[in-house]
Amino acid sequence: MGHLRKRGKSWQICIYTPTGRYHETVQGSRADAKARMIELEATHSKSVPLPRGKLTVGQHLDNWLDGYVKSQCSQRTYCGYESIVREHIKPALGRIGLKRLTPQVIQAFYGNECKKVSARSVAAYHRLLKQALSYGVRQEIIGRNICDLVDPPRWTGRVVRTLTPDELEVLLATAETSQFYPVIYTAVSTGLRQAELLGLRWRDLGLDLLSISVSRTLYKRGGICVFKEPKTARSRRRVAMTTKLALFLGDYKQDRLWLGMPVGLDDLVFCHQDGDPLDPSVLSHESARLAKAAGLGSVRFHDLRHTFASLMLLRGAKPKVISEALGHSSVAFTMDTYSHIIEGMQEDMMALLDEVIPPGTRRQGQASNSVNP
Repeated sequence: MGHLRKRGKSWQICIYTPTGRYHETVQGSRADAKARMIELEATHSKSVPLPRGKLTVGQHLDNWLDGYVKSQCSQRTYCGYESIVREHIKPALGRIGLKRLTPQVIQAFYGNECKKVSARSVAAYHRLLKQALSYGVRQEIIGRNICDLVDPPRWTGRVVRTLTPDELEVLLATAETSQFYPVIYTAVSTGLRQAELLGLRWRDLGLDLLSISVSRTLYKRGGICVFKEPKTARSRRRVAMTTKLALFLGDYKQDRLWLGMPVGLDDLVFCHQDGDPLDPSVLSHESARLAKAAGLGSVRFHDLRHTFASLMLLRGAKPKVISEALGHSSVAFTMDTYSHIIEGMQEDMMALLDEVIPPGTRRQGQASNSVNP
């Protein structure tokens, strides 16, 4: 059981637990303090530890980043999370006591942020904050994750941009003289991610076996290119290649040999003439420029991966095969990502079904029976 005590303009909650007394101060009316006390008593009755310490939200986020994210996630993920925490969440919520954080405060924060950034960005803030508070629950710092009581902004998701076969032909024709043509052609022929393509070595290519082994990736952080292992087991995979791609890469290798460029087993497939890695940001910028020069509007390098998947779907490939080639976490994720393409294939699928199912027949007297039951 607990009780309330007036302390100036605030109220102090006192709850007795087996390990001692728990205190919490609430700013506001007695009704606000009473509601909070009932909430804490309900939490305690479920044997959930009550929040302890005087951590602020900002301090907890820093502890989460340093104690969990840095050791469990990639450097790329850590940098992204740290940027969101530093630039968006801490300025608004950082000074609030962790145990004083309420759903109303978080909901108001989302509303204010939606005036400045997209709903997609605010939804990302919500996912991050929910993860950080879940960490606090597991560490018994707080009793529950109040993000479960908050509604993130509605966001329908981004419809992926894919190229039609005609558009792809125009893009490749425009990019033919570019030094980035080989990596662009390989991207749309395999569906590999940019980091996977830039990390390929010649030993990873089985030109005779028509396959590519994805065993590492290349990212650029702080101006330095870093090679890393794929994030998940599904990302580490063997991808089949077309005969056309195998012939192209074989010719590409011979051209590099003729120019005296490095083509040893551990040398990069896609690199500068001296063997140094390609800059990911430069590749992204150049592929977007080539797409605009081809009259295709805004096309990202990553959209080549989407184009590969859409062309596979349109040619009747099974979603599981596509999911494995892309290194997705599940077939369900693949289906969700390309649902708009699958929906657009319904008419074609019905036409194929129409060729298989025989025409319907009616028994004699069926029509008259239906009119005169």
